[in-house]
Amino acid sequence: MSKPFAPGTRQVMSLQGGGECGALLRGLDWDANPLGSPETWPDELHVVVGMAMASAQPMLIVWGPAQITLYNDGYAAMCGNRHPHALGRPFGDLWFDIWDAVRPIIEAAYAGIGTSMDDIEFTMHRHGYPEKTNFAFSYIPVRDSAGAVLGMFCPCTETTASVAARAAEQVERSGFLQVFEVAPGAIALLSGPDHMFRFANADYLHLVGGREVIGKSVRMALPEVVGQGFVDILDRVYRTGEPHVGRRIPIDLKSHGDAVARTRLLDFLYHPIHDTEGAVNGIFVQALDVTDLVGEEQKQQMLNRELGHRLKNQLAMIQAIVNQTLRTAEDLPSAGRTLGDRIRVLAGAHDMLIEGRANRATVDGIIRKTLALHGDRQGTRIRVDGPDLAVASRPALSLSLILHELSTNAIKYGALSNDVGTVDIRWQIVTQDGQDRIVLTWTERGGPPVATPDTVGSGTNLISTGLSGTATCDVGIDYDPRGLRCEIVADLASFQNEN
Repeated sequence: MSKPFAPGTRQVMSLQGGGECGALLRGLDWDANPLGSPETWPDELHVVVGMAMASAQPMLIVWGPAQITLYNDGYAAMCGNRHPHALGRPFGDLWFDIWDAVRPIIEAAYAGIGTSMDDIEFTMHRHGYPEKTNFAFSYIPVRDSAGAVLGMFCPCTETTASVAARAAEQVERSGFLQVFEVAPGAIALLSGPDHMFRFANADYLHLVGGREVIGKSVRMALPEVVGQGFVDILDRVYRTGEPHVGRRIPIDLKSHGDAVARTRLLDFLYHPIHDTEGAVNGIFVQALDVTDLVGEEQKQQMLNRELGHRLKNQLAMIQAIVNQTLRTAEDLPSAGRTLGDRIRVLAGAHDMLIEGRANRATVDGIIRKTLALHGDRQGTRIRVDGPDLAVASRPALSLSLILHELSTNAIKYGALSNDVGTVDIRWQIVTQDGQDRIVLTWTERGGPPVATPDTVGSGTNLISTGLSGTATCDVGIDYDPRGLRCEIVADLASFQNEN
């Protein structure tokens, strides 16, 4: 039977207050407990018990050889359904299910060695079922004036909820990072006002030449972008919390620290990252290298312009064919037949030019097929002369295009625009610098006076590019007032050899 404490005695002072646990401790039968009556407790035990009873933080006292357990209300909440039975009993009875993990720590404390741990993990059955728990605690030996260890004092905190929250956050963050890693485009996460790299996916690292960026600021990792204004934009996004979007913005980037910067075109997004209180603490970066896409678009625009030019030339050619046919035809039925034949020749040439179906052919065959639509069957206006010479498919297509341009211009502006002008086409093989070359000349006479054009059109550019597939090719255009003259000089071997 417990012995009640008289008010105002020493033991009541150390056990006063303390809520539920204080009341339970005051009501224990201490005469039957290994610690004995509180009247006989040493001063050290009264001090730590008084601290525990007055503290809202969970506190535990393990005392004496029997390791008797005393604790406050904060610690009682961590004991589950083992409270209040564990109060005043051996420490091993309280934590019997995790005793193998706890015993070395309590033994170290009784040996005078303190232990401090953060977020240690136990699997407990304190509520009748297994649960993972986490605690932060310090086991502090309590000594008497002679230095002997009397027991252990432990302030502690259960961190199960916070550890679980951090784990969930880590899982969520890891999931986001996995998504970022496989997402299309370059992605990076920057933190703090100095824009430190916390994450960069493979596409981002490829964009910056595989440089080590994690843990570095943008200024340090990518110094070449500082003077281009991108750090200023990051500073503004961090300061204002307003995202920034850039479209097809040129940026000079290095493939490595010592390389020469090369210009790329980027679509990019800088989006602020906010903490739980709404303050900006980082920036999400997403970039897409659109350099090749822009190049393809420009190429497509050029092809569209070229197609328009080709179409205009075709229409001009058809108009010239119609005019020439009607001018020389004896009657409408014969004009219709002749016109139909010439349109079919034009269609065949058009297929060859557009679809690139030119197979191995001869120079003479290509010239005559291209010029047959002009109706000069007697060769009085268009004269062709040269040796029988085979042509590979790529140079054949280029030669057809060039002849197409020259003949179209001759019909529209040159020697074939009237009834008396002539065109002389000749080719031969010459040896220059020890190499055989084909030299082809187009010479016009009898047309309107020729003047050098103020601008160079796409047709002239096409002629000047020469013969594709040849190792070397030079094209010269002479705007002789008497008539235009064009000379093409190309390497003979590659002109005839498909490879």
